[in-house]
Amino acid sequence: MSEKKKESVLAGFKAFLMRGNVVDLAVAVVIGAAFTNIVNSIVKGIISPLVGAIGTKNLDVYTSCLKAPCGVDAKGEPTGVNIMWGSVLNAALSFLITAAVVYFLMVLPMAKYLAKVEARRKAKEGVQESMEITELEVLKDIRDVLVAQRTGNGEGSRVQGTPGARDAF
Repeated sequence: MSEKKKESVLAGFKAFLMRGNVVDLAVAVVIGAAFTNIVNSIVKGIISPLVGAIGTKNLDVYTSCLKAPCGVDAKGEPTGVNIMWGSVLNAALSFLITAAVVYFLMVLPMAKYLAKVEARRKAKEGVQESMEITELEVLKDIRDVLVAQRTGNGEGSRVQGTPGARDAF
């Protein structure tokens, strides 16, 4: 491979890495990994004991035997077919807590902030449009006066009330 081709490949790779969305994605993955530990701690420390008040603190022990005999043999290997729905319940609770925290602490505040920014932008744009409309009306009045002067009667302006004069152009 030529030296120039190596440079272009490395330059392309560097440009790819330095794009904003790649860096944002990397930050999101790191924050997500740290956030997962928090959520898992909440599930194990708060949610599982609350559920355990009804049964057991460890949701992983909730199982159903699909094919008997379910248990552990003398060698320590499982026998039968166990459906471990407690693990699924634990994972579902983790997911729901994660989704709730992300929504209420990140998505909802950001949506409210963006709505405020958009409302401010629209209000500012509305003021600018009204200024532009006012300027446009003044320019139309000037045009009407000039048209009236050109035609020689001097009474063709919109200001003086002659209808249709501004439609001359």
